[in-house]
Amino acid sequence: MTRSTQAQKTERLNLAHGLLAEGQSMTEAATVLSREFGLSRRQAYRYLQAAQDLDYPVIAPAASIPVTLKIPNDIVSDLRAHAKTSGLTMGEIVARAVSTFLSTARKHG
Repeated sequence: MTRSTQAQKTERLNLAHGLLAEGQSMTEAATVLSREFGLSRRQAYRYLQAAQDLDYPVIAPAASIPVTLKIPNDIVSDLRAHAKTSGLTMGEIVARAVSTFLSTARKHG
């Protein structure tokens, strides 16, 4: 048996949240989750219990692709220091920087 990916867990949790928000009972919702995803009843109830604590659906993380970059040492040092103080990963910081750059570049043609 393989482990569920984070994307699969998010999809299941969001469906559980939606079913409960529609007013379905735990039993009805567990049946839907079990059939939709091939889950055991026990696992379906775990998703439903977690969904009860949510105020809104979980944002699904975007898939990421590993990329190798060559960056000057001084920038890497600054990047590591910022990651340590901000609580973000280096990948998150670089992704945000690239996204901001591309957004700005599109505006300026």
